Amino acid sequence: MFYIKRISTFLGAALFAACTAQAAPVEVEVWLTLSPYNQNEFEKLAKQFNNEQSDTKVIVKGFPNRAALRAAGQKAIAENRKPNLVQIEDDRSPELTALHKEITPLHELLKQYPIADLSWFLPQTTGFMRNSKQQLLAFPFMAEIPLMFYNIDGYKKSGLDANKPPATWIELQGHLIELRDKADYTCPYGTSQQVNIHLENLAPINDVLFVTPNNGLDAAKQQPELNFDSVFMRHLSIMVSWKRSDLFTQHTNGDEADEMFAKNKCAVVTTGSGVLGQFLDTRGLKFGVAPLPYYQQVSEKPGTPFIGGSALWATSGHSKDENKATMSFLAYLSKPVVAAAWHQKTGFLPMTDAAFRTADVAFYDKVPGARNVIASMKNGNQKNSRGFRIKNYQRVEAIMSREFDAALSGTTPPVQALNIAISESKPLMQDPAVPAKPQTTSKKK
Repeated sequence: MFYIKRISTFLGAALFAACTAQAAPVEVEVWLTLSPYNQNEFEKLAKQFNNEQSDTKVIVKGFPNRAALRAAGQKAIAENRKPNLVQIEDDRSPELTALHKEITPLHELLKQYPIADLSWFLPQTTGFMRNSKQQLLAFPFMAEIPLMFYNIDGYKKSGLDANKPPATWIELQGHLIELRDKADYTCPYGTSQQVNIHLENLAPINDVLFVTPNNGLDAAKQQPELNFDSVFMRHLSIMVSWKRSDLFTQHTNGDEADEMFAKNKCAVVTTGSGVLGQFLDTRGLKFGVAPLPYYQQVSEKPGTPFIGGSALWATSGHSKDENKATMSFLAYLSKPVVAAAWHQKTGFLPMTDAAFRTADVAFYDKVPGARNVIASMKNGNQKNSRGFRIKNYQRVEAIMSREFDAALSGTTPPVQALNIAISESKPLMQDPAVPAKPQTTSKKK
């Protein structure tokens, strides 16, 4: 009898352990390179998701920069312990990223685990992560556009109308002189993401191509090339003159100018919309927001900028249970109320029409110009704003940033800097499937 009781107890304990093991949530690891503020907001969403259900547990790991994440990723691949989702900056050739053996394109997972709100996704704010068939390659949760932020108190101190931000670069120059002379700003204007602001988006804002032919979006018989025409030459020359006049004193391809603006050290800053939440959370900072300026002599009206940013990519080699759990988390992030909260807290673009409509009107009222900017992006459809494709963009971007710095420092004349960027970038951008143009040489006389 005692023996039977022991067997019964043992079986009961074993069954309990088995049930406990089965009930354990499936873990989904997400790797990010967000700013501390946006990282905190994402972790709040993950915690909320974890609290609302017990099947999946999301674990968020942050990295200080892209280089640190890449290094950790290489090590994880070697040790066969990849995260389920990883944030990757838009490299302007997502189709190539999707071909990597360590990546599973999102549309393949969507076939097995559909997202209910997928049909609501806005093509304008998710297009940079779609292929030619309009299939989603990654989850564009960190889509953003470049914007101009200006300090309202600084504008008032200078006698400028804070409700009328400059629409053109020439108007902005006049404002910067007032901010320098009357409000005593040692940094009237600064920029983060200098390539994104001053080279990439100079094109669509002024309705010209950034890359020929057709921004690299279509198959062509011509090799792609940076289209640094007279608009770029004019703009870079003006920026050099601003630098010499102490109007433009802070410029990097990072985000240093964001911090300068938040501390009221720069009066105007151009940067990505994803910093909006951080600015809103900065005590004592009153600011307005406006589209990037344009050149009225080039375009009758300003175009809409390229949408870029980063996305969550699904990695390969995971079990069905893990893939299902990963997609359940992405489905949660797609819910209108969740996506709207993320948009309002961070400034990243709303992925769905429902998320845009769900956003509280009071949110847009906090920042002069915010609603108009977001609404214009939702409805933007200019041909030259659809996006662009460049191979090896990380290396091409580094060349452009280096030459931008060289021009502003006075090391290289603006036109020469642009020509160097074109010539050094061209071989990196070439498609081996397209035959190179034969070089013609003139005979010596």
